[in-house]
Amino acid sequence: MPMSTPDLPPAPSLTGRLTLQTPLGAVLSESRIRLLEAIDRCGSLNRAAREVPLSYKAAWEALDTMNRLAPEPLVERFTGGRGGGGTRLTGYARQLIRLHRAMESSQQDILDRIGPVPDDADAPTLRALIRRLGMRTSARNQFATRVTALSDRGGLVDVRLQLDDPEAGLGGSTGPTLLATITPESAELLGLAPGREVWALVKAPAVKLVAQPARRPPPGRNQLAGRVVQLRPGTTRTAVTLDLGGGESLHAAVEPDAATALQPGDAAWAAFDGDQVVLLTFG
Repeated sequence: MPMSTPDLPPAPSLTGRLTLQTPLGAVLSESRIRLLEAIDRCGSLNRAAREVPLSYKAAWEALDTMNRLAPEPLVERFTGGRGGGGTRLTGYARQLIRLHRAMESSQQDILDRIGPVPDDADAPTLRALIRRLGMRTSARNQFATRVTALSDRGGLVDVRLQLDDPEAGLGGSTGPTLLATITPESAELLGLAPGREVWALVKAPAVKLVAQPARRPPPGRNQLAGRVVQLRPGTTRTAVTLDLGGGESLHAAVEPDAATALQPGDAAWAAFDGDQVVLLTFG
């Protein structure tokens, strides 16, 4: 009778710890972030220390160290109010917390994409796992977006995308919108739903430039207003870069005749079909 073997536990997934440092030393670690978050909730260093938990002396020393290493104050004292005063975070401290949590989440996303690491993994195997993260694409236009709506259109799915505004910073405004047209199967495979973060890729040759937008564009057509910031003539194509506003640029590779009348500073419209937009997700 064959002997049964016990089920082996699954290979462990990777986790990591994030620390933000300056040339003078570590400013933010997980324990210090939790202390700042507790101060924000409690409005008092004493109550925040008990919540973390830390001794008052350890909490005070951690806060003093952070204030000395940070380029701007992290807390400020206030007087008055029902409790007679207390401690509150500055706007800069709240921004640091958001930055730390966003980087922490992105770091874990990367580790999750590597996947479980076998116990017997050797160096070449680990390098192969990490190389998964080094993906590159030939698409000149790569936009970080968020799904806002999905609608059926005759057996296809139109995905409405909101571009993030890289100039707005944490908690800032949003940029232009895009439309991607994909199959229902692709929408299901990517797990698309409002709020889902995706990358939208558009190859430069798919973008056409027009002086005025169509009043009644065909279904699935993108029309983005921009301003010419750069032209690079080539033998067969002219590379044109448009500033879309909101910190976003768009690159087109058009026939030379289509760019002869353009000059830097001119207003122009970029047009391309939604089925030319490739969506990319991680995890």
